[in-house]
Amino acid sequence: MTYVITQPCIGVKDASCVDVCPVDCIHPSQNEEGFDTAEQLYINPDECIDCGACEPACPVTAIFEESATPDEWKHFIKINADFFK
Repeated sequence: MTYVITQPCIGVKDASCVDVCPVDCIHPSQNEEGFDTAEQLYINPDECIDCGACEPACPVTAIFEESATPDEWKHFIKINADFFK
C-alpha cells in the first residue's frame, strides 16, 4: 500500500507533508522546478515506504492510505502514479 494525495490539496500545496516525509517521495517540493505551476502535490508510489508520517501532517486532510481513499477521490490513486511516469 502507498499513500495518496487527493482533492483537498488542489490549490493549497501546504507542503507540511514534504517536511515530514523520511524518503522525500512527495513532489514537487517547494525548491523543485514545477512547484509553482503544479496544481497539487503527489506521492510517488514506487518510493513511498508506507510510514504514514504525511497523513497527520496534512492540514487539509488530503492524504489517505490507498486502501482508505474515499470513493469520490479514488481516481487520485492513478493521478498520483501518472505524475511520475
